[in-house]
Amino acid sequence: MFITLAHRYMIVVSINFILVLRSIGSSVAQVPDDLNPSPNPLQLPSLPIEVTIQGTQPITLQQALALARQNNSELKFALYQVQRSRAALKEVQSGMYPTVTLNADLSRAQSAFSQLSAEQLQAQLSLTQNVPAGQDESNTTFSGTVQLIYGLYNYGPGSSSRGVAKEQISLDELDVKRVSEEIRLNVTLDYYNLQQADEQVRIAQSSVENSEASLRDAIALERAGVGTRFDVLRSEVNLANAQQDLSNAFSQQQIVRRRLATRLNLAQFANISAADPVKLAGLWQHTLEQTIISAFQNRPELPQRLAERNIARFRQKIAISRLKPQISLVADYELEDVLNDGIGVSNGNSLGVKSTLRLLDGGTAKAQVSQQSIEAKIAETQFANQLHNIRFEVEQAYFQLESNLENVQTANVALEQAKEALRLGRLRFQAGVGTQTDVINALNDLIKAEGKRVQAILDYNRALSQLQRAVTARGVYSASPTYFK
Repeated sequence: MFITLAHRYMIVVSINFILVLRSIGSSVAQVPDDLNPSPNPLQLPSLPIEVTIQGTQPITLQQALALARQNNSELKFALYQVQRSRAALKEVQSGMYPTVTLNADLSRAQSAFSQLSAEQLQAQLSLTQNVPAGQDESNTTFSGTVQLIYGLYNYGPGSSSRGVAKEQISLDELDVKRVSEEIRLNVTLDYYNLQQADEQVRIAQSSVENSEASLRDAIALERAGVGTRFDVLRSEVNLANAQQDLSNAFSQQQIVRRRLATRLNLAQFANISAADPVKLAGLWQHTLEQTIISAFQNRPELPQRLAERNIARFRQKIAISRLKPQISLVADYELEDVLNDGIGVSNGNSLGVKSTLRLLDGGTAKAQVSQQSIEAKIAETQFANQLHNIRFEVEQAYFQLESNLENVQTANVALEQAKEALRLGRLRFQAGVGTQTDVINALNDLIKAEGKRVQAILDYNRALSQLQRAVTARGVYSASPTYFK
């Protein structure tokens, strides 16, 4: 089963990686340039003005995703790992070619013994003949060597090392896809959190306005003699509570904005808000069984486990090959010349075959083979475990999606009922047949209904994003063509 799946996954790895890179490099939405950070990642702000927020820029979800593709540091790190693995493959492939080494040496030497002998000889000759004093005895020597080494039989570890390097590239490319999907999910969830924070501010502001209107009604009725001081006090307390809720909502809104700005790696002075309205992101048109099979076919984690198993098997071969003979062709060409001896250049060459065989390694190779065999079994076990985890992720998101869709429908009905109840409560209170308590309770019910409707819609959108992440196939299983392009 694993061999069949491995072949199937490895065929589509390159295609999937190209699609991921295209999606990373393409601009699906225009983003303001002033939101992008400094091109120098080591720039350290030193003045307060450099970190002072200068206005708030509304952005859509698509713009947020485009900013993440451009700026997210985790994605850049994953792409750098791919580049590093490709460079490692080139390093391993270089072992297939011969190596040529050139050594050259130019030196001037003077031997103390030779100098002493020359001086003695000159002294003896000077006694019998008119010979001038001896000259300095020194030699200037040039030597050069060119050596060529070519491995005739080293393809046991060589081919396996290349196999490890290629599998590592596939592993890192799949990790780019995984990281890209994780970033997409996290940015989407943060954006929905921002929408919810914005809606909470809006609801809190509406609550303050309604509380102020109720307080005005209570004061007017008290002055007309048909109301009580108790109703006024209740309205004042309700207004104070609404103002506190608004203050907390503003604080939470700022926190969520900065969290998303950090995720997008925006400029230090940039701040953002949600431009998209709160609405359903789309409907999932596929059965649970179709969704599970699609997740099995598209999730990068599964072929990653297979790549890890293949790496372990290649490393087994490398360990075994270290006990096999290594044969290399060695060729040398040498030049030697003493420049001041009046004799020409001497040269020489050699050609031979060098063989190396490790007779005893103390059991190191056997231990390495055993270790990599266990690594392969671990990868296979993780594959099976990953398979179950993926199915559970799909089922969990699918069931939450169905439940949240029902909650949206219920919340819409409850919101309309709460609006009508508040309208009737105010009319009854103004007519003197109702109480201020009824109005306050109706107002609180409206606030809860609005909050639950927003919560239900955003919970549905979150579950939809989780389901799309679990499937990782937006091109085929997109929930809404206008939302996920």
